[in-house]
Amino acid sequence: MSKNNTPFIKRLEKIIVSVGPAFFVVGFAIGTGSIVTMASAGSRYGMSMLWVLILACAFAFVLLDVYGKYSICTKEGALYGIKKHIRGGHYISLTVLVGLIFVEILSLAGIMGIISDLIHDWTGMLFGGNGWNPVWVAVVISIVIYSLILMGKYSLLEKALILFVGVMGLSFLMTFFIVPPEASEFVKGMIPSIPEQANAAILIAAIVGTTFGAATFVVRSILMKEKKWDLGQLKHAKKDAATGAVMMFLVSMTVMAAAASTLYIIGRPVDKVITMVELLEPLLGRFAISVFMMGILGAAISSMIPILMLAPLVISDFRNRPVIYKGAQFRILTGVAILFGLVVPVLKFNPVFAMIVSQAFQVFLLPVVVSAMMYLINRKDLMKEHRAGFWLNASLVIIIIFTLVISWQAVIGLIESFNTIL
Repeated sequence: MSKNNTPFIKRLEKIIVSVGPAFFVVGFAIGTGSIVTMASAGSRYGMSMLWVLILACAFAFVLLDVYGKYSICTKEGALYGIKKHIRGGHYISLTVLVGLIFVEILSLAGIMGIISDLIHDWTGMLFGGNGWNPVWVAVVISIVIYSLILMGKYSLLEKALILFVGVMGLSFLMTFFIVPPEASEFVKGMIPSIPEQANAAILIAAIVGTTFGAATFVVRSILMKEKKWDLGQLKHAKKDAATGAVMMFLVSMTVMAAAASTLYIIGRPVDKVITMVELLEPLLGRFAISVFMMGILGAAISSMIPILMLAPLVISDFRNRPVIYKGAQFRILTGVAILFGLVVPVLKFNPVFAMIVSQAFQVFLLPVVVSAMMYLINRKDLMKEHRAGFWLNASLVIIIIFTLVISWQAVIGLIESFNTIL
């Protein structure tokens, strides 16, 4: 059968599978933490932080491509590459591994807290009464997601992520078209500026952390190794990286825009995700709110699966061993992680501030992983004719400077935030 006669669904499925890792990366990067961060930024500052998001996603494309190319050329993951080829790399790689697991466990607890509270409040709005018990909501979500993981097949998890990321992306795009901000706000948002308010610095760091986190790129290299892509698929890898970066931008931008075009105008910042849902309802109606809710649920589930898989993925990479999805180590580590996710719902912590702080903490690992990869990608013995050229090196230098600046913003933001609390 010729290509032109191939059924549309089959061609679409082939395209989606060819960019499968992009959906995994988007699911990993865009979750309820991202929604909280983007909604908080949009509700407080309108579209004035759009420039941060544009830079973060553009730089994310470069690094997604670089990490993918490294793994395709060397058949190694990033952590093992750092450990093997850099002097003192064992300690650098181990530090990154511990840091990634620590930050992602915090993120998982925050995600579970946010989504269980959200479903509790939303069911109360829909059906009256107190809504569904958030602890039981968290338990049911944990059982469903862990059941998917216990099936022990990456391709199944990838297809599940494609579904949830697709629901998330379409839902937020629909919300964006229902409540688009003024075109002039987009133009203003592309001009770099930092609001003078106290929490602006930590929000900038959080925007970068959620779209440009170190874990995203380390996991990217592991996925490339797991899928066994070869040199003939370098173009596919670049397309996959571009798809991931564009999807991250579109989803993040639509959430920021929805908050900017509604909550920013009436002067109501987002402190809880349900705040956005409650205040959008009289403006948009039940249908639009249901669409937005579907996006939030898709974001939560699509981010929890990769986060739960993080520890076994990075530990396997550090040891340069294949990931055994049906093995005891994989199931134990993901099981322990999902138990951490129940901490916030059970103890009734407010997870929003914790989520923003966890996103901000991610940027501290960025300068390390970017600098290490810049060294590796320039090794001729590793990359041969595919080693970095002038323009890629220039881009990586700019990215390193950008990560250092954002890391400093994170320090300022965290100090300001803790001083406010104290």
